[in-house]
Amino acid sequence: MYLRKSILAAALVLLASLGPLAAAHTTARLVLDANPARAGDTITAGIHLRMDPDWHTYWKNAGASGMPTAVEWQLPPGWTAGDLQWPTPEKYGSDDLVTYVYHDEVVLLVPLTLAKDAPEGAAKITAKVSWLECKESCVPGDATVTATLTVAGATQPSAEAKLIETWRGKLPQPGTALNLRADWEGPAQGDLRPLWLEWIAHAGDGKADFFPEAGDTFEVEGASEHLSVSPDRVRLRKMVRTFDGHWPEEVKGVIVSLSGEERRAYEVRATIGAGGQGRGDDADTPLRLMLLYAFLGGLILNVMPCVLPVIALKILGFVAQAREAPGRVRWLGIVHTLGVLASFLVLAGLVIGLQAAGNKVGWGLQFSNPYFLVAITILVTLVALNLFGVFEITLGGRAMSGAAELSSQPGAAGAFFNGLLATVLATSCTAPLLGAALGFAFAQPPAVIVLMLLTVGLGLAAPSLALSLHPAWLRLLPKPGVWMERFKVAMGFPMLAAAVWLLSVVEAHYGERTWWLGLGLVAVALAAWIYGGLIQRGARRRGLAWLVILGLLGGTYYFVLEGQLRWREPLSAEAAAGVRSSTSEGIAWERWTPEAVAQARAAGRPVFVDFTAKWCLTCQANKKLAIEVPSVRAKLKAINAVTLLGDYTRFPPEITDELNRFHRAGVPLVLVYPRQADQPPMVLPEALTPGIVLDALEKAGS
Repeated sequence: MYLRKSILAAALVLLASLGPLAAAHTTARLVLDANPARAGDTITAGIHLRMDPDWHTYWKNAGASGMPTAVEWQLPPGWTAGDLQWPTPEKYGSDDLVTYVYHDEVVLLVPLTLAKDAPEGAAKITAKVSWLECKESCVPGDATVTATLTVAGATQPSAEAKLIETWRGKLPQPGTALNLRADWEGPAQGDLRPLWLEWIAHAGDGKADFFPEAGDTFEVEGASEHLSVSPDRVRLRKMVRTFDGHWPEEVKGVIVSLSGEERRAYEVRATIGAGGQGRGDDADTPLRLMLLYAFLGGLILNVMPCVLPVIALKILGFVAQAREAPGRVRWLGIVHTLGVLASFLVLAGLVIGLQAAGNKVGWGLQFSNPYFLVAITILVTLVALNLFGVFEITLGGRAMSGAAELSSQPGAAGAFFNGLLATVLATSCTAPLLGAALGFAFAQPPAVIVLMLLTVGLGLAAPSLALSLHPAWLRLLPKPGVWMERFKVAMGFPMLAAAVWLLSVVEAHYGERTWWLGLGLVAVALAAWIYGGLIQRGARRRGLAWLVILGLLGGTYYFVLEGQLRWREPLSAEAAAGVRSSTSEGIAWERWTPEAVAQARAAGRPVFVDFTAKWCLTCQANKKLAIEVPSVRAKLKAINAVTLLGDYTRFPPEITDELNRFHRAGVPLVLVYPRQADQPPMVLPEALTPGIVLDALEKAGS
């Protein structure tokens, strides 16, 4: 086959050198996604090829025969063109004559960066395009295409922007989360050797295939054989042919899967025999080490600000338990742990279910749901009001009130609820070590996802469980007394702060309408006060009190939630998208896109990227304490760095892909790209200090 392909290639080169021998069956034109454009900006150009019916042109790996389309640019001085970006092709042919082609039409995309000093006015862009068009026979074709771009003070979409955006959506997405693995299945048989490829299954992956990129000294043949491995993974056998006796160390290409009429494509690469995709880092780390990271990360969550309000409740519980029977203390500690583990089990099921449906997932995914945010904001507000003593939680037919009642055990229901609430609030933070562990977990089969998340939960519950299993340690706590009532009220303030913070997160989904939810919380608080004062503690006019309470709650729902907040109608992603530039005293953030990174690196500038979310307290702490500080702002300006902000508040899938590419399951993720475009980015720790950031910027700017 290699000899036959070499002869075919030589014949095609000869045909191309002779020029077109017949009428062209493909037309070409040059389109731009912006016109006018500002000097120094990067726009996208498209080579739009239209083929006659049944004719085709070729992908970057033509396959068993054919030639990929080539483009030579003639640009104004100082302008640069990036690499061709190839939409996902079709697999054409059968057996050992598989090719990868485009029928009807294709738009090959190229980022074009204007010179910073480009003069305003019309600029001519020229590209010489050559291709091979085939049906029953093959004919080489070429064309010189031009476009005129106006350089002006602002960049605006062109008439062809929609066309280019459509074809950008057909580019393969990063596939790191698929955790591609590759290994030799057996020894070589002459110049052929079987290779298996395996990845995490998504819906429709029973029709999945792998389109390889071309190699200089080897060829991954087109035929694919599906192998049985497990319901949650796909495995293919591909034959690899060597041209020089040496076998490749890496394989890369595009995974294509079908789900009904929808076709999804993921760009992947794997080191052969490394056990996981990519660079031999987190994906290849032993499971036992990642389990240790998960446990320690969950343990550290106990001291993160997101869990502080719940720790206050546990302190009260421990004081109340100090004089209880040891057996009961142990039992309640186990119940609390079960509440935590049950929450993490539900979270694991949600992750697995969403992945099976082909969705992208990340840590804290529930905070992207506006309905969840509304509900948890109301719940946390009620917990704060309970701590303030506005009303009491009734257990066993009586209400708890006063120091004497506080000293009695709150019961299994309270312990279990405390575990649930701790988990909900904890998922808004990412502790050190936890990001790497979760990034590893979310790229694994379902059984490993469950094991990893339960280990995180065990780490979160470990301090409470340890104290419960050793009741003698509780004797060191102060005796119950009046101080507990005051401490309980004091702990209502951090819980109220959590409610205010949640309200600020709701704003990302409802915009200015969010203040109506704040008004609704006031009405709910008034209803709780009436309930506590006139029903729980009062003896008269309870009927009237119930009518007022029902009126307040009904009005809150129908007038506030339904009428004004319109909680069923959150803002669309487009309406809520966009990054506000900071004031003149802060960092001038731009919105993160892969194109923005590529543009800055092509210009030889360092790049600082902060992937963050409004609901991520660790992210906000990093911003206030280590990023938006005078020393870092001065350093960014000194090295002329580009600062990009990736807003993960609403879980945009392109940021999920980028997080997965760095083996992270959630934010924060801070990247510092060096000035040298061939150097990989530095990945900073989850918890930052100004020194860590300044050190990375110093290296990036040198």
